[in-house]
Amino acid sequence: MWKIVVGFIVFAALSLFVIMKAGDKVDMSGEKHGADAVHAPEPAAVPASTPASLPAIPASGAASR
Repeated sequence: MWKIVVGFIVFAALSLFVIMKAGDKVDMSGEKHGADAVHAPEPAAVPASTPASLPAIPASGAASR
């Protein structure tokens, strides 16, 4: 009988620890379908210092003439 009580206390402590660490980010609404379902992370933003296009490099034959 005492093993059941100890098991319950350990499970409750572990559950409280996980809830405290996750904070308000835990989603308990269940399985999602449609527009709410997000399976892939959003693409990373491109830094503003990256040029949009590279300058054209002349061909080696045209530069030697």
